[in-house]
Amino acid sequence: MAQLGFYINQSLCTGCKACAVACKDKNNLDVGVNFRRVYSYEDGSFIKQPTGGIVHNIKAYYFSISCNHCTQPKCVLSCPVGAIVKDKENGVVTIDQDVCVGSRLCVTACPYGAPQYNERVFKSNKCDFCLDLQAKGEEPVCVSSCPMRAIEFGEIKELRRKYGTVSQIIGMPSSEITQPNIVITPHRDAKKN
Repeated sequence: MAQLGFYINQSLCTGCKACAVACKDKNNLDVGVNFRRVYSYEDGSFIKQPTGGIVHNIKAYYFSISCNHCTQPKCVLSCPVGAIVKDKENGVVTIDQDVCVGSRLCVTACPYGAPQYNERVFKSNKCDFCLDLQAKGEEPVCVSSCPMRAIEFGEIKELRRKYGTVSQIIGMPSSEITQPNIVITPHRDAKKN
């Protein structure tokens, strides 16, 4: 098996947060801990017309993101006890809860905010690509719960072949930092210049 990744069709995402809620429910996450997040982006202004009245020039869209299981994950390098590993077969980055000491260095190292610190157990954790569901032949819960089918998963090479190589949009950190395994079909207003 090769490196797994996510495909996000941002032009289909309605911001319903079904993916985030399903992930939170499946992983029994505490309040404030979110392995998948949906962000909204709003920009623009109103333009006063010379003849009177105003016209809106507003841009708004949503973006769903979780761990990108990066090729060069900063969280792995930051962990002082080696609790975070990148699987050599499928490229999935996981945190061993028996080894994690809760230093939070992974939380600050990840430019995407993927590792989440749980104050109840004093440990960090993150998206594990629903490996337990995949072992049963099922999709990750964020994929199966999306009513718009805006999220897909698979081998990143295949996703890039089908959907292109965009891995960064307006508002995201540079993809050169960690080489995220994500492909995005950007909303028309989210394209990088």
